Amino acid sequence: MKRILLACILVGALLTLSIMAGAVTLVFFHETGCPHCARVQGFLDELAPAYPDLEVVSYDLHEPEALELLEQLLIEYEVELGPTPLWFIGDVASIGGTFYGLRDEPYAPAGLAEKPALEEAISRAISENAPSPLSRLTGETSTGGLAQDLTIPAVILAAAADSVNPCTFAVLVLLLGTLIVAGRKGKVLQIGLAFVAAIYLSYFLMGIGIFTAIQAAGIQRPFILAVSSLAILLGLWNMKDYFAYGKWFTIEVPQRWRPTVKRITASVVSIPGAFAVGVLDSLFLLPCSSGPYIAILALLSKTASRGQGIVYLLLYNFIFVVPLLLIVGAVYFGYTTTARAERWRSARLGKLHLVSGAVMLLLGVGMIIAVSLGYM
Repeated sequence: MKRILLACILVGALLTLSIMAGAVTLVFFHETGCPHCARVQGFLDELAPAYPDLEVVSYDLHEPEALELLEQLLIEYEVELGPTPLWFIGDVASIGGTFYGLRDEPYAPAGLAEKPALEEAISRAISENAPSPLSRLTGETSTGGLAQDLTIPAVILAAAADSVNPCTFAVLVLLLGTLIVAGRKGKVLQIGLAFVAAIYLSYFLMGIGIFTAIQAAGIQRPFILAVSSLAILLGLWNMKDYFAYGKWFTIEVPQRWRPTVKRITASVVSIPGAFAVGVLDSLFLLPCSSGPYIAILALLSKTASRGQGIVYLLLYNFIFVVPLLLIVGAVYFGYTTTARAERWRSARLGKLHLVSGAVMLLLGVGMIIAVSLGYM
């Protein structure tokens, strides 16, 4: 078992390093209804399977933030504004079909010859491991500036709050029930780890799906403000439960769901069964635990490429399941019993709501300030 866990850790570390090292970003500006933009998008779609390290960050020029970002990129690449489409990768800029930086002089291929030129620019950027065009920017509209510097602390803080919120501890109770059913000491470890692995993978895959959808849609300021406002409201409502727990609506797994979830969890008798129940329980958990996660996914959509986003989500979800791992270890090694752990959880529900709510409130306020100052 120890060798298997060590192998998983090593594989995860290697995957993380490869993702961080290989991602190259192309920044693409387009307009709805532009046939030339659609043609370039088609080229990018065709080239995507051959260049898995390529990350395309798209912006709709009808968004004010996109225009501000484009103006700075034009200055950095020392080119003038022209017709759409416009894109930037490595040292190459393309303005309305004319390439700058690919040859000694501006190069304007015609028709289908544009695809080989685009592929040459992508291939060169990947071979040189070129930094993102956004990393060139300085000043308020740069997505590589202060907002990016604060991304890792925000991810860690939000994940820590998410891992100790009452919804997560409701899942802990379900896990404890699973461990009781397991009976034998060896089964406790195996079933517990299978349950935790299912929670981790489910949340990670759901996060990747939401992150990809947000980034592909090119969602801008209104969405960020809406998510930030939701985080503030959920934070305040969570803090309410410190002073008046159970009054009105409580952000936890609904009471009417709990008998069903507990009944399903109690039926676990095998490792595959524990994994399947973990996946199911994660779906019950998501509605009341999604506030910090959605806020972080919105932040990552503005400050990280897809590769970087995957690394951040690996980190977020590891922190998220740390309390679950600690419970499994504590029960397995005899440091606590399930009854004592449940008493600890019940005695601190109010404080857990307060801590989780305060972090969500700070995260929402911080994102609104960042948007207002132009850092996102």
